[in-house]
Amino acid sequence: MPQTRALVVGMEKSGLASIQLLVSQGAAVRATDLRPLSQLQEAEATLNRLNVPFTQQPTTHHPSPITAFESPDLIVISPGVPADLPALQAARAGGVRVIGEVELAAPFLLGRTIGITGTNGKTTTTALVGHILRESGMAAQVGGNIGTPVTAMIDTSRPDQWNVLELSSFQLETIADFHADIAVALNVTQNHLDRHHTFANYAAAKGRLFETQRAGAFAVLNAEDATCVGYASLTAGSPLWFSSTRAVTPGIWLAGDKIWFDGELLMDAREIPIRGRHNIEDTMAAAAAARLAGAPLASIAAAVRTFKAVEHRLEFVRNLNGVDFYNDSKATSVDATLKALDAFSGGLWVILGGKDKGLDYTALRAPLAAKAHAALLIGAAAPKIADELRGAVPLERSETLENAVRFAYAHAHPGDTVLLAPACASFDQFSSYEHRGQVFKSLVQQLEPAH
Repeated sequence: MPQTRALVVGMEKSGLASIQLLVSQGAAVRATDLRPLSQLQEAEATLNRLNVPFTQQPTTHHPSPITAFESPDLIVISPGVPADLPALQAARAGGVRVIGEVELAAPFLLGRTIGITGTNGKTTTTALVGHILRESGMAAQVGGNIGTPVTAMIDTSRPDQWNVLELSSFQLETIADFHADIAVALNVTQNHLDRHHTFANYAAAKGRLFETQRAGAFAVLNAEDATCVGYASLTAGSPLWFSSTRAVTPGIWLAGDKIWFDGELLMDAREIPIRGRHNIEDTMAAAAAARLAGAPLASIAAAVRTFKAVEHRLEFVRNLNGVDFYNDSKATSVDATLKALDAFSGGLWVILGGKDKGLDYTALRAPLAAKAHAALLIGAAAPKIADELRGAVPLERSETLENAVRFAYAHAHPGDTVLLAPACASFDQFSSYEHRGQVFKSLVQQLEPAH
């Protein structure tokens, strides 16, 4: 059998994990990225160790990954590489298989899989499912878009174990054989339109998680989200619903302060240790997935009570002179910021801005007018946000995160909350939303108490 000739495009964590898997399977591998190897220290060390040649792409005239490797049999793209690049379209037309890292991992991953997608809440829900399963005495490992690439989970996968995967639209748009035994859709609202171009394309990319399911699988779906409801018609699995407004069958729902699972009381929602109504919904989705995986209701409730908030997701940082500071750097869409605002009753100083993703910020006008003293604008998107919020809330053009934190603290009164919930990507001033959140927390910790 001839040796597979593979090209891996994009040298972040998932690209490097893909290279290691391909090399271990005997493929002839080449690597490419828009950046020079001198800017990719981890990649350089990995490629040298594995003896994988690297070609930097030209940044003009539609960079073509095909130039790095004439006539590959397989191209594996990292999540950050748009699947509709002209060079990739041309490769497909020429019969080349173009897949992502999740699809590459699929044939090698042992055990059953829980796949979790949605615009907001993926990370919290994925971490919570893993926590519930482990606390229930069930073997589980967590990865995907959260922490560990799926290809890097293969060596630690076992037949009796659950693989709990956070999956983004970027990862899902290229799957074919990958399938989830339990698939979860939390919500689908406008996001990544700079990449997917239309909401329909974005929703369809997430829908691949359900289209690839097989008979006997389960789909946990938000009964109050029209796009999620639509996914029920795509799956060969059985739908199970969750709702924060009404009873759903089969399913899990909120009635008053009580969470019910198919008519049995699961727990009081006030016992959930992470704040915000959206976190009640995420908890219900996680509980449903864990129940379908075999966790008992009592174990699920006990595990939820001991869950700690995910870093950078409505994370309490500090109270200083009566002012609370919350880090929601992972709120990289307008809808995520709306959910963050909903978790507070008022007295907010809200830090907004970063790299625009083609979103409409006018939806923030009413909640900011009702709850915020001011919006502090940072980053490249600040002028657009200012245009769309003008007149609804006082605006402060802070430009940098440091200026915003200092301004908010100088003007806040006891009982107020300073909230980083940017509604934007981080890549104008930071390397990632994690980097942005870490900088925010560091700035807050450096503030001096007033005397």
